[in-house]
Amino acid sequence: MESLRTTCCIVGGGPAGMMLGFLLARKGVEVMVLEKHKDFFRDFRGDTVHPSTLEVLHELGILDQFLALPHQEIRQIGASIGGEDFAIADTTHLPTHAKFVALMPQWDFLNFLARQAANYPNFTLKMEHNVTDLVEGNGRVEGVRAETPNGPVEIRAGLVVGCDGRHSTSRAAAHLRVADHGVPIDVLWFRLSKHASDPAAALGNVNYGALIVLIDRGDYYQTAFIIAKGTFETAVKPAGLEAFHAHIVRIAPFLADRVTELTDWGQVKLLSVQVNRLKRWHLRGLLCIGDAAHAMSPVGGIGINLAIQDAVAAANILAAPLAGNGPVTELTLAHVQSRREFPTRVTQSFQVLVHHFLGKVLDNPGPIEPPRLLKLLRPGPWLQNKLARFIGLGVRPEHVRN
Repeated sequence: MESLRTTCCIVGGGPAGMMLGFLLARKGVEVMVLEKHKDFFRDFRGDTVHPSTLEVLHELGILDQFLALPHQEIRQIGASIGGEDFAIADTTHLPTHAKFVALMPQWDFLNFLARQAANYPNFTLKMEHNVTDLVEGNGRVEGVRAETPNGPVEIRAGLVVGCDGRHSTSRAAAHLRVADHGVPIDVLWFRLSKHASDPAAALGNVNYGALIVLIDRGDYYQTAFIIAKGTFETAVKPAGLEAFHAHIVRIAPFLADRVTELTDWGQVKLLSVQVNRLKRWHLRGLLCIGDAAHAMSPVGGIGINLAIQDAVAAANILAAPLAGNGPVTELTLAHVQSRREFPTRVTQSFQVLVHHFLGKVLDNPGPIEPPRLLKLLRPGPWLQNKLARFIGLGVRPEHVRN
């Protein structure tokens, strides 16, 4: 078995892993990121880059380069509930340099971070390195084992950081306990073409027992169709594609001329929604962040940005001890969890509240009435700005330490 050594081994090349690797390399830490796939190309991943993340890129001096890549921008977020339109959030008043949500395929974002990190000779990205287990000894995690096209490899490291998502191998191998919140929904992702003559579409359309989210990607809509948990195989597919087309059109009639673009269930991707978090994010020699520490719902498109905030906080706390090549104590790792657990709890509580509303929608197949409280407290500019701050910046925005 080939044996390698590094100061910090990051498992997973998603948003948290790539950002943490970049930030640590920038601070002089020898870091190795292991990604199990041969590239970053996976469709229907989180593509919303919120103002909190854009501000981090500004602090790193690379925002203009990032925004030079093809992207779309959202400044107002609205929803149609029972056929009545509501303005939800307005990001144009945020205290950030980029006052919008950028929409960009996640593979472009990750490739961008990889190119930035590659400027540092102490950064290594290894693709097709599928981590299968932890290496343990002397009462601590000392590294990982991985399978590669060239055979097995063992990477020894002063610290292993699990950034390998909601199905994390690193957290499973460490037997870290997960607190799970019941989730009443799943999400079906698919594409529908966008026409220049389309009316201005609300981001979310709620009615007739379903919610459709339409994300404008220029020439197509990245579309999310919310269904009751576990019903894709038992109810949606058996009803047939024609029934699925009809349900989409009932909620968003202007899509009637293109729903037949969905000719096969293979074009529809199922996301089994989870909301959970680790009770303890660390062991001696191991830390989990991002979805590996707390799986988020797609509600609000917050997950990728919360993972980035975890990475910034972790880099701020860990860079000095790692650069000094001294052991990173559990107290230091606990500091990362302490810093990021409160924002995680608040954000997940918000998502669970939205799930509760969606559960009631899914239980009512007929036309719905907007909640009276929502009508009474129809979001005005002040509330829209507050909601934009919560969605766009989060509870505890992190900033890069120079």
